[in-house]
Amino acid sequence: MDFNQIVDRRGTFSFKWNKYRGRDVLPMWVADTEFKCAQPILDALQERISHGVLGYTLPAQYEPGKQAIIHWLNQQHGWQIEEDWIVWTPGVVPAFNVACKAICEPGDKVLVQVPNYPPLLAAPGLNQLERVDIQTLERQGRWTLDFDALEKEAADPRARLLILCNPMNPVGSVLTAQELERIALICQQHDLILCSDEIHCDLILDEEARHLPAGSIESLNDTSITLMAASKTFNIAGLGASFAIIPDAGLRVRFSRAATGIVPWVNVLGLIATEAAFTQCDDWYQGQLDYLRGNRDLLMEEINKIDGLRLLEPQATYLAWVDATALGVDDPQAWCEARGLGPSPGADFGAKSFFRINFGCPRDYLREAVKRLKG
Repeated sequence: MDFNQIVDRRGTFSFKWNKYRGRDVLPMWVADTEFKCAQPILDALQERISHGVLGYTLPAQYEPGKQAIIHWLNQQHGWQIEEDWIVWTPGVVPAFNVACKAICEPGDKVLVQVPNYPPLLAAPGLNQLERVDIQTLERQGRWTLDFDALEKEAADPRARLLILCNPMNPVGSVLTAQELERIALICQQHDLILCSDEIHCDLILDEEARHLPAGSIESLNDTSITLMAASKTFNIAGLGASFAIIPDAGLRVRFSRAATGIVPWVNVLGLIATEAAFTQCDDWYQGQLDYLRGNRDLLMEEINKIDGLRLLEPQATYLAWVDATALGVDDPQAWCEARGLGPSPGADFGAKSFFRINFGCPRDYLREAVKRLKG
């Protein structure tokens, strides 16, 4: 549990580190952390590999994995689900694309909260659907949805699906019970299905905030697809394992049929890692939350000292959404890279005057990032 440990990822073909290979630019962009996995996960993977046979394992038949999900959702969120509600997927990106196929016909509209991460923004267009952006607004020092715009756009009969990210990526807000109830009411009134990407739901940094899974809201029980994974929380994204929780049997059938023949099974190592993460790593998990809170506090203090930059405190995730509007530069990403820092470009999320810093890293990396930004 030494989160200060620096693990050299150069030469491992890391997506994050390869982007700036050969350049003196510290990569703090794509959303995986620099932390070594919890030892119980590594031990479980090693044990499975040592068995020596890595043949087909049908995720739906992997009982320990399903029981681990049931245990984790009850422990973390007080959500008591049924085993049949679980549909394994090899990542949330395939899952919300499957939701587009399952719910919509070509030409239909998909409402999407923006800013949002690039694969989610791309999903409607990839499925011959029209994306309608619902802006995120600042209210009382926090980012939230433009609910007036949501109500207006949901009234269009061509609108069939609403895709949210909760906690929000990149802005880091956690939707409140009141906000979710309002979303539920809008969905009910306008016959919308909600697909809620909750991949960051176990990374709640604000100790006064509580994550409420979409499917746990009674009024969304029959009209929601809740997407989750251990991948961000436990840094196992490279193993391609996630799951959808779909309480309604009819909606679950539609979703599963849309994936048939296109979406592959979750691989056996992803199943093993998810099981271990959800059943054996509580201490590591709590230690990481405490460490990330320290990183967030450091970044909040230092970023807001830099002329032209502004950061609202993220309630969740390990991602900081930095407003660079006051810098007065055409390209904040180029400004950062010229100083030796490689964040995610705000333009990719739909807001070119911002950039996103991944602070899921040893504190020495974070101090170096701040030093570089200060010039």
